[in-house]
Amino acid sequence: MASPLCQSPLVKHYPSVSPFSSKFLHAHKDYRQISYVGSSKYLQMFDIGAKTSKVGGSRTRRMRAMASLGGLLGGIFKGNDTGESTRQQYASVVGVINGLEAEMSALSDSELRDKTPLLKERAKQGESLDSLLPEAFAVVREASKRVLGLRPFDVQLIGGMVLHKGEIAEMRTGEGKTLVAILPAYLNALTGKGVHVVTVNDYLARRDCEWVGQVPRFLGLKVGLIQQNMTSEQRRENYLCDITYVTNSELGFDFLRDNLATSVEELVLRSFNYCVIDEVDSILIDEARTPLIISGPAEKPSDRYYKAAKIAAAFERDIHYTVDEKQKTVLLMEQGYEDAEAILDVKDLYDPREQWASFVLNAIKAKELFLRDVNYIIRGKEVLIVDEFTGRVMQGRRWSDGLHQAVEAKEGLPIQNETVTLASISYQNFFLQFPKLCGMTGTAATESTEFESIYKLKVTIVPTNKPMIRKVSSSKPSLKFLMKCKIGENSGSGEKEVYKEIWGGLVLDAYVHHYELPQGLHCARIHLIC
Repeated sequence: MASPLCQSPLVKHYPSVSPFSSKFLHAHKDYRQISYVGSSKYLQMFDIGAKTSKVGGSRTRRMRAMASLGGLLGGIFKGNDTGESTRQQYASVVGVINGLEAEMSALSDSELRDKTPLLKERAKQGESLDSLLPEAFAVVREASKRVLGLRPFDVQLIGGMVLHKGEIAEMRTGEGKTLVAILPAYLNALTGKGVHVVTVNDYLARRDCEWVGQVPRFLGLKVGLIQQNMTSEQRRENYLCDITYVTNSELGFDFLRDNLATSVEELVLRSFNYCVIDEVDSILIDEARTPLIISGPAEKPSDRYYKAAKIAAAFERDIHYTVDEKQKTVLLMEQGYEDAEAILDVKDLYDPREQWASFVLNAIKAKELFLRDVNYIIRGKEVLIVDEFTGRVMQGRRWSDGLHQAVEAKEGLPIQNETVTLASISYQNFFLQFPKLCGMTGTAATESTEFESIYKLKVTIVPTNKPMIRKVSSSKPSLKFLMKCKIGENSGSGEKEVYKEIWGGLVLDAYVHHYELPQGLHCARIHLIC
């Protein structure tokens, strides 16, 4: 269990308890946090250069396929933007910061540290953070040189300014995004309202806090860290720090727990102010609709789960039911309804007095969509969920709405008590609550439309410190893009021929090896020979 990394002054500024639920929600103190996988992502197979049947040369069909391809590429390839326009936009401010470097270098450690309370006082007197930015960035740069031995480059200063403006900074891999984050974090922490630096897992949160977190600590700020096994007191103490490193899931669940609190003393978070998200495309786009759920105990387990599991085992796919693997849903067919009602000796599966439909559908989901050693593992007599994004076991979390019980019945394990949802929120709705939100990643331009339409976040490409010597052609699709494309079941053979013809000319000797993933899914490994 990690120890708190900050002092513990009590701050009287707590978040208000949202009217999240009725008295019924507050009556359940023995709640658990679970993660509900609403929509698992499956890799799609992009079959490049594979043999396809010849199709008659229909000009109309080829033109339609061309138009479809053109529309698809329109949002992907935005030209060779190297970020030079961004460099010119911030050149004057960078010049001011560089002009202060000699002055900062002449200061002793204590004199440099004394800059923080002076800047805080100026912010408290009403001076804008924009006017404090050059001096604050110069202070952080000098502190980084002394503590880490790293001097932030001019392009890293630009990245910090982009983040301070509440935008998304796209920076190439290796350009030092972790170091960039402390620049706007320090500046925005001067207001005393707190800053959250969000990462995707506990290891990165601890690494960043212990490494680059030395810089703001050297300058007199309190830096906190939230880890999975911390107590409420430790969490409250660390959230009250000037800068707090935390994962997206821990922050989200702490918010839900605060909404179930019955008194102010139980709250751990304070009001949201400024948030910097690392790997922002993964959290705000890939996991945007992943709901976080806190559940509480419901009624005692039912033997209906075992009966439904036997029915699901006997039913056959596409005869009794259909499966949509992308949406993770199942649908009973007419034959399935008739056979299920006959086996259960009921007139209607949806009879509200019996409600057999939910048991049967969950049993089929458990059979078809939730695979052992892929979506979950068996440890002892317990079903443990495996996080689809990190591959880690999520101890103590359960699927809701009877799905976890259906998996237990399928495996012949003792069924634990059912749960009811007490509080739930998606990452998308959660992060929209921050008054000032920004992020950084190496691949944001391809999702710029989604960032702007959903989060009102502009994507700015930050130039590299040194000129790129690797040849990058905008006419060639990235591997990430190829894996997202869907060629096959939803494309006509004529369209596939056009894709094959065009991609064949672009990626040259692209070839495909089919293999089976541990998940039991099929995809293609694509080798691009440039």
